[in-house]
Amino acid sequence: MATPTILDARLSSLIDHLYAAAMDPSLWPGTATLIAEAMQSTSAVVKLHTDGGEVSLLECTGNLVVSEADRAWAEDWHRRDLWVERSVQHGMGRVITDADLVTVEEQRCSGFYQEWLRHLDIHHLLGAVFPAGPGTVAVLGIHRPADAGGYRRHERRRAAFLLPHLQRALRLRQQLQAVSLQQGQALAALDRLDTGVFMVDAALRVRFMNGAAQQLLRHNTELSVVRDRLCLSSASLQQRLLVQLQAAVNDDGSAAPLAGSVLLVPRENRAPLSVEVVPLAPGHSAPAPDQRAALVQVRDPVASVRLAQLQALFGLTPTEAAVAASLAQGVSLETMAAQMQISLDTVRTHLKRILSKTGTHRQAEAAVLLARSAGLEPFP
Repeated sequence: MATPTILDARLSSLIDHLYAAAMDPSLWPGTATLIAEAMQSTSAVVKLHTDGGEVSLLECTGNLVVSEADRAWAEDWHRRDLWVERSVQHGMGRVITDADLVTVEEQRCSGFYQEWLRHLDIHHLLGAVFPAGPGTVAVLGIHRPADAGGYRRHERRRAAFLLPHLQRALRLRQQLQAVSLQQGQALAALDRLDTGVFMVDAALRVRFMNGAAQQLLRHNTELSVVRDRLCLSSASLQQRLLVQLQAAVNDDGSAAPLAGSVLLVPRENRAPLSVEVVPLAPGHSAPAPDQRAALVQVRDPVASVRLAQLQALFGLTPTEAAVAASLAQGVSLETMAAQMQISLDTVRTHLKRILSKTGTHRQAEAAVLLARSAGLEPFP
């Protein structure tokens, strides 16, 4: 039998662990075992029950883990958990024991006891239910076998001391998971863009870059990252970029856009890259100087256009789609003819058909429509 000093140390360590696990999901496995040990019990579970009958085991000790063959059977008993049903009736946030929930006769006759709990080798319960979101109830269950005896008043007090910490830790965990999900979705969206996006600090140190930015670095010597800093090969352009960056990181949203804020980075035998610095909104509070950041957006006009999408949108033939793609990229008719190995007159014939099918009247008008309609192929 553990002494009160050891038990208090275990409980204190468990509470510290709950908050650490809320911040770091890798620490969550094993939490149920720590709960059971702190409460001098053999098993524990933390789970969620929804109004729709779904059950999610957040953490449980090994005795609650069943084989794949018994998975459906176990899920059914979790949905029909008699202890949870009765605990909800007793009230949210109230620490209860099995003696509060069922009679000795029910223990003897109930299928929940005879089939499910006997299989798990648990008989006595100490726990509580509490809200965990719209239509969702969180469950803390701590268990012992029959021969270990029921839970007593001092153990209720220990559970009551633990419960609010578990509630806060779970709430923090859910909030951080929601933020992590949003961040993941935002990063995935950025990777679908055809524009290279670099998030940089006030010294041009790169904090993040999307897939298009990585692709641009691989295929353009005019752009590089040296010692974690974004660099342009032209010293004069680099200086202009730094000036624009300083204006952007100090922007509180009230400043007017800088004149000539888009930089054109020349490339040999190719259209120039366009580089633009965009301020990041400061949010609810102004960031510290070392946390200020801005976006550097880099566009390559020679990125490949979706040919199949152009065909589907405007009913173009494969050759017309190829001409349309080059048109959207700003390629001259003469260059198209040379690249496609067809005559200039043939290119002009395709252009007339493209104008007709897109409902445009001038080459420049068609180029803008095609680029905006099909967009640019996202980098893999």
